[in-house]
Amino acid sequence: MTAVRTTDVLRRNNVTLSGDPAGRVMMFAHGFGCSQSTWNLVAPHFERDHRVVLLDHVGAGNSDSSAYDRGKYDSLEGYATDVLEILEELDATDVVFVGHSVSAMIGVLAANRRPDRFGALVLIGPSPRYTNDGSYRGGFEPSDINAMLESLDANYLGWSRETAPVIMGTPDRPELGERLTDSFCSIDPVIARHFARVTFLSDNRADLALVSVPTLILQCTADVIAPEAVGDFVHAEIAGSRLSVLAATGHVPILSAPDQVVAAMRGYLQ
Repeated sequence: MTAVRTTDVLRRNNVTLSGDPAGRVMMFAHGFGCSQSTWNLVAPHFERDHRVVLLDHVGAGNSDSSAYDRGKYDSLEGYATDVLEILEELDATDVVFVGHSVSAMIGVLAANRRPDRFGALVLIGPSPRYTNDGSYRGGFEPSDINAMLESLDANYLGWSRETAPVIMGTPDRPELGERLTDSFCSIDPVIARHFARVTFLSDNRADLALVSVPTLILQCTADVIAPEAVGDFVHAEIAGSRLSVLAATGHVPILSAPDQVVAAMRGYLQ
């Protein structure tokens, strides 16, 4: 990956650019505890015919952590604003936005605000709400989330080492759980704790029906973060969306099943 010109906007999010300069823009946005390096098994497959844009959310990877404003990032809208500012700086339209985990909802928010910038959304393991609410089954009871956040506050590194392999969901491939653990442990714990609260206490269900951009939803089995019922809900709420269930387990198929992710994306975009 090569760095684009270092304006303040692009430097803030450590934006990198590769692929065909004349190709359709494809932006990849990572999930909680990760960075743009999480895409290194997926993004290169699109460099031949796309302008590939990678970013680090503020506080992650090699982003400018001094730009972290607790007020701005007290909701996912702050991250959506960053996405839109990057696309404006690049003068990009008809963008394929690929968002993993919490970045799926960040992409939804950005596309709802500026649908003219987007040509397609690819939502990998999306969840508009992580806690159960009446007939909606998000996968967690509120008490579960509160206990998790308390554990995270008490010992972020210990929580990361215990939780990352569970989120990865590939006990037969422990090296993947170790990679995700290393990623979690590389984040500033203060920022990570705040981002976790913003993520796991969010409720973006009402935003799904507003999506007007063609959308592909990629879902795994045995995903402890975004169960299959959540993928079904997102699919039902986004009109005209396509749901593809991968033959993969866990919440991070971009590491555990990258070839399946690439094939599903290629099939949809073609």
